[in-house]
Parts: sequence; C-alpha cells; structure tokens
Amino acid sequence: MSAGSTLPSGLPAQAYAAQRDWPGYFEAVAGKPARETLLLALDRFDREPSTHRPRLAVDLGCGEGRDTAELLRRGWHVLAIDGHPDAFSRLLARGDLPHRDGLTTLHAPFEGLRVPECDLVNASFSLPFCPPHAFDALWVSIVAAIRRGGRFCGQLFGDRDTWASLPDRSHQTREHALAMLDPFDLERFDEDEKPGADALGTPKHWHVFHVVARKR
Repeated sequence: MSAGSTLPSGLPAQAYAAQRDWPGYFEAVAGKPARETLLLALDRFDREPSTHRPRLAVDLGCGEGRDTAELLRRGWHVLAIDGHPDAFSRLLARGDLPHRDGLTTLHAPFEGLRVPECDLVNASFSLPFCPPHAFDALWVSIVAAIRRGGRFCGQLFGDRDTWASLPDRSHQTREHALAMLDPFDLERFDEDEKPGADALGTPKHWHVFHVVARKR
C-alpha cells in the first residue's frame, strides 16, 4: 500500500479517484502522458501568432504533474494548483520537469479559489471533484481569469455518470455544460457516454464531456 493510500496498490486509477484516495491515484497514473485535451489546446496556441511574452497556464488539480510537465516543456509559465500536498512532492520529484523557474505551486482547495488572470486553464478530470456548493463560484472565477483568445481545456462529468449520485461531486447536463461554455468558441466538445465497470468490477455508467474552448 502506498504511503497515505487507503486502498491496496495496483488498482486502476479510477478506483482511487472514486474514493478520493489521491496518493493512490497519483501513484496509479505515474508516468502517463499529458491529456489529449491539453495537447490539442497547446497545438492550437502553437499555430497562432506569438504574444511576445511568456504565456501563463493554471493547472487546476495538477496531481503528479503529467500536464504541468508538458506545459513547461513548451515554454509556458505554470501555476500548478492541487488540494493534496502529496501532489507537489511527486510533481517536484519528476525527472522530466524542465524550466522549473517557470513553475509556481499552490496548495489550495477548490472552495474559495480565485484563479489569476491567465492564457489557459487546464482542468484534466479535476472539476467534478469540486463540491457542488462551490462549483458555480469556481467556474465564474475560471471564465473571468482567462484572457480574450485564451483557452479552457479539460473534462466535465455528465449527469448520467454513476458518480453523479455522490453528494460531493459536481456534474452537468449537456445543456448546462454548453451554457457554461457560452463565452467560448468550442474547438472540441466530445460527449463520451458508455456502460462499463469501475476498477473494482462494480457496474458504472461513464458520462464525460471532453472540452477545448477558446474565449471570445
């Protein structure tokens, strides 16, 4: 069992996420590449004229740093935020973390978080874990923080996902998710819905929106 983990080691990542066992989750995803939504957003930025200044990305729920490392490799400055201190010990211990002078870390929960002005907010599978009572304020802060021409990328969980029944998770209908993204031009909005099972073999219905959006 990993230090601080409450589940046996060796399970797939979603088993730890379901229980909010973040040390176990970080260990389960160690070594995985950056998320596809982030890569698409960065490729879009790369095709646009340079702003002649270091761009700033806020990595919400940075975890062990798979996305933060990719951002730094591409020359971005990064504010990496996570609610669990174990994330930063793992992030800073990565052997593939370049340009550390461009990295700032912040240990903070989503509740009450004020996102600073930035060019990109990356939230890879993290926003569903913001408690419902704090979600709307967090989203308002995200939208306000992103500069014109900047982007949001990440995932939202749909209302038909099995985890939507958990009282500490935030889920959206398709209509609600699209309404949230009204200030943006959608560059990717894929709805992934399928039956399956969680890592412990319990039946689970997956309902996820994969998003890349450019602010108008």
